[in-house]
Parts: sequence; structure tokens; C-alpha cells
Amino acid sequence: MTSDLHCSVLPFLLLPLLPPLPLVHADSCPAVCLCVSDTVSCSSRGLTRLPVNLPPVSVTLDLGYNRLWSLGPGGFTLMPRLETLQLGHNQLRALGPGVFFNTSGLRHLDLSSNRLQVVEKHYFQELWRLEELLLFNNRITQVEGGALGGLPWLKKAYFSLNLLTHFPFFSIKEQSHPSLTTLDLSSNRLGRLPWEQVDVLPTALQRGLYLHNNSLVCDCSLYRTFHRWEVRGYDSVKDFEEELTCSIFGNRRASVRFLLHGRFFHNCSVERGVSGPVSVLLPSVVVPHGDRVRLDCQTSLSGRSSSHLWFTWLSPSRGALTPSSVRGSVLRLSPDGTLDIPAVRLEDSGTYVCTAVDHRLALNATRRVEVTVLPPAGESFSTGYTTLVGCVVTVGLILIYLYLTPCHCGHPGAAAAPAPTCDPEGTAPDKTAHRGHGGHGGHGGQCSQED
Repeated sequence: MTSDLHCSVLPFLLLPLLPPLPLVHADSCPAVCLCVSDTVSCSSRGLTRLPVNLPPVSVTLDLGYNRLWSLGPGGFTLMPRLETLQLGHNQLRALGPGVFFNTSGLRHLDLSSNRLQVVEKHYFQELWRLEELLLFNNRITQVEGGALGGLPWLKKAYFSLNLLTHFPFFSIKEQSHPSLTTLDLSSNRLGRLPWEQVDVLPTALQRGLYLHNNSLVCDCSLYRTFHRWEVRGYDSVKDFEEELTCSIFGNRRASVRFLLHGRFFHNCSVERGVSGPVSVLLPSVVVPHGDRVRLDCQTSLSGRSSSHLWFTWLSPSRGALTPSSVRGSVLRLSPDGTLDIPAVRLEDSGTYVCTAVDHRLALNATRRVEVTVLPPAGESFSTGYTTLVGCVVTVGLILIYLYLTPCHCGHPGAAAAPAPTCDPEGTAPDKTAHRGHGGHGGHGGQCSQED
């Protein structure tokens, strides 16, 4: 009986010594595909429909460069571990309901270079973990309002090289898309945009909002928005100044590079607080007395949802500023940490320190900016004039002292200096008689034998 017990236990003891089974078995890999570990490649096979018996443990599936024109519902249902799906360079015209059922773990979805025309609300409803969405180089003319809803982890979305004339900016909020930092809408047909919606987008998204190579119409709202982005050094503007054009009166032939030729917008009112270096991203701020200035609290925590952050400012003249302390005053402290001073005073000059605190994760970060308030024009002239007059008077007094002080040396009426005398006993000469002559010539302070 003891030997039987050993025989029954032995296989279990040997299990850790056996080599691991492959994640994808050869007999479960479609003949037209190449399966290695948890990656399946079926690209460039001329496929017109999905292969059958795709390995259910696949993490990466490449179906690019085929002739797929339709995806039926539940085509990837048996692949719950799928994280990367590449469907670029096919002929897809639309996505039916339930295409991505049971693939909620998908993080990277490539639908570029297809023939999609409308991005409908239901396309990505199941993909709540999606981080990167590639839809460039399609024929998309419309993105429905809720198409990107339910994607809280979305970081990058690419819609360039399409036929878009408008985009639902209103559907993107910091609460619904806290991680979205890149939205590429370049090379479309966007004309007049709702700038009031663009201006309230999360700051992190405005940095990565690409709008070059479009049909933008020149107006003051467009110029103000892009001018602010340029001052703050956003890459979406800094890297594409040549491609940022707008058409005058909607005439595409009369287009200008509006950031390089700002003279066309001289009649547009640009806030002084925006036209100057008022962003906290810069180390210092210079602003005229009485102008408006907005200081942004951009820290390492700025990419997080502002609902979890608490902002405080320490100012040189007003002390600590919190949402409760500025209530009822002219100052404004926005939920995103922006400090708005409608009219700065001379005493507002100094170092401002913003602190962002995430109580949920017990994290904090600070940002400093040096604010210099220039005095009013009249006061600066008066001070400068007074300083100039003082300098002139001082120089004049010095010149009078140096050149106009009375001196009797060598005057015709003055008595001649007594001749030097020598001590007949050979003692030292009288130093008083030689004052002013010692050290000149070889005989200073000495008597000759002839004397």
C-alpha cells in the first residue's frame, strides 16, 4: 500500500520540473497565420474575413494589410486576453454592433488606412480600458458626440488625414477623459471651430491638440487661442508654425500663417495677461500695473483629475490664498488651480508659490513664479526724471569742486618760496622747505658741496 501511495504522489512532485506548455498550440493556430507565444500575425495574407480558430490566449493580433471589409458581431469574443489589435490597411467601411464584445482588456486599437466614414457611438462602448486609438487616413466625415464616451483611460486619439468639418469638443471633459493628452485632428477640413469649447478643454489636452493643415477661418477667437498656446510653448503650436494657416474671409487662396504674420490681427484684442509671459511655466512674469494676469498651477500632478486636487497659493502681499479665502474678493481661484488677478498692483510683485495636493494618494507638488509689476507710465517718468536731475546736479558739484576751487599756488602776487638751506654741520635738511620736491631728480633733499 505504501508503494501505491508513492506512485500516486510522484507525478505531482515532478510537475514543477516539466517544461511549461506553450501559450499557443500549433494545432490551434490558423494555417494562414504565424503564432509565436501570445502573438498572432495574419498580416498581408489577402484575407477577406476573419480566420477561424484564433488562439483564445492571444494578447496581440495583427490583421493589417488585408482586404477585410466587414467585421461581424462577436468576432473576437473568444479572445478575452487581447490587448493589441491591428486592423490597419484594410477596407473596413463600418463596424457593426458587438464587434468588440468580451474584449474589454483591449488597450491599443489600430483602424488606420481603412474606409470608415462615420465613427458611431456604439463602436468602442465595450473598450473601457482603451489607451490608444488610431483612426487616421480614413474617409471620416463625422464623429458622433458619444463616440469617445466611456473611455476613461484613453490617452491618445489620432483622426488626421480625414474629411472632418467639425468635432464634438463638448464631449471631452476632464472628468470623463482625465488621461487624454493627445488629440490629432490635423489634415482635415475643419473651418470655424467652437473656440469657447476648445478653450475649456483640459490644459493637458490643449498642449497636445493638433489642428494644423486644416481649413481654419481667420478670426480673433482663433488668433487669441493660438497666441496663448504659443506663449505657453505648447508643442502642438511650436512644432507646426509653418503648417498653421487660416483663410481670410473663408477664401482658401488667401491664407496666411497667422502666427508668423500677426499684423493681420492687430485689431484683435488680446488680453495683456495672455500676451505677456504670464504662464507659471516660465520662471518670471513682467506685467504692467493695473493689467490682468492669470497664473496657471502646472505641476507634476496636473495630469490628474482636478476633483482629487486641492490648490493653494502663497502670495507676497496677500498671504495664503485658498478657494474660501478669495471668496468675495476680486481674486479668482479656479478648480484647476489658476489664480486670476484682474488688476495687479505694485505691491503684488514678488514670488508666488502654488501647491497642489492630492489627498487621496498623499502627494503634493509646488510651482514658483516671480511676478514683477511695472509702475504706471506717469510714475515711471517722474521717477526717472528725478533720478536724472539728481545725477546731473551731483556731476556738476564734482566738476566745481575739481576745477573751480581757488588756488594761490604760482599766483603773481604770492611770495616766493624760501630757498632751501643746509645745515652747516652736515645734518639733515629742513623737510618743510623741501615738501613737494622730494623724489624728483637725483638730488631731492640733498645739498651740494658748492653750497
